[in-house]
Amino acid sequence: MNRAKWSFCIMFFFVISLSMLYAQKPAGSNRPANVPSDYVITPFGYFHPSCVRIAKAGEIVLADGRIRFADGTEETIAAVCSFPHYTAKGELVAEGSANPGPLYIEHSWIEAGQVSDSTPYNGVVGAWSVPQTPTTNDGQTLFFFPGLMHSPSDPVLIIQPVLGWNDGQSGAGPWNIASWNCCPSGMAWSSTAVTVNTGDQISGTVMAACGAVIVQECSKWTITTTDVTTRGTTTLNVEYPSLMTFEWAVSGALEVYSITQCSDYPPDGSITFNSVGLYDNYFRRIQHPAWSPEYWVTEGQTDPWCNYNATTTDTSATLYY
Repeated sequence: MNRAKWSFCIMFFFVISLSMLYAQKPAGSNRPANVPSDYVITPFGYFHPSCVRIAKAGEIVLADGRIRFADGTEETIAAVCSFPHYTAKGELVAEGSANPGPLYIEHSWIEAGQVSDSTPYNGVVGAWSVPQTPTTNDGQTLFFFPGLMHSPSDPVLIIQPVLGWNDGQSGAGPWNIASWNCCPSGMAWSSTAVTVNTGDQISGTVMAACGAVIVQECSKWTITTTDVTTRGTTTLNVEYPSLMTFEWAVSGALEVYSITQCSDYPPDGSITFNSVGLYDNYFRRIQHPAWSPEYWVTEGQTDPWCNYNATTTDTSATLYY
């Protein structure tokens, strides 16, 4: 092969690699001023694109950022984020830190149904419908999800099945589903995104994966997001180096970026997470979880104010916007 053709091939594979790296939506002009323009939006804040990776079907994300492939082999070099993260409001998270601290999620969330307990949870499930497309597009990004977190005071570990709108998932439509995990070695991980459409029924499952043996704590977890209507599904498997507890559960949450006006939300005006189930550390379904609304916004201080409200029952959470 002559030098010109060799140079072309190198450039071609470099471009392809970049396209895989920049899988998420760029921060854009609506980002906070101190967030670099090449950063991307995730359900966990603004990340440098090198700190966001996709795990394919059959692969397992290890706590040090390596991948265990479907054939059992493992990457030899850990993927560690060496760039700072930013919250949705632009607050700096410690550079290269795997522990983003409590502010990491607070300022991108709007409202949620939630419960926390010193006794860990081993699973949460829920079902919801894909809303209508927003009538205006101001570069906003929306995320809807249930999930489990390590604890309210230290939510560094988050596993969640996510419905996203306008989040720039590579190869997926404006409405898409993916399963997410934050943040082994400071990295944000997702499964391969699947395109979904308004009206599709979505099912999300977060479950410990330690087999049939009843255990109080587990190091292996599976996050699955499924379009029940089309049967499209996407799964993320994660494995921590030691037994991991999740003491904060979310029956349904709304997270946003760059909301300029209330019409940036779907015209439905609300979303309901149905058939919500929460499981204790012995895999027993909790019959009456103490779900309660939680808000990260305040009327009179949040602009725009879009009539935010949340209601919960034992098996549902409705988020109003």
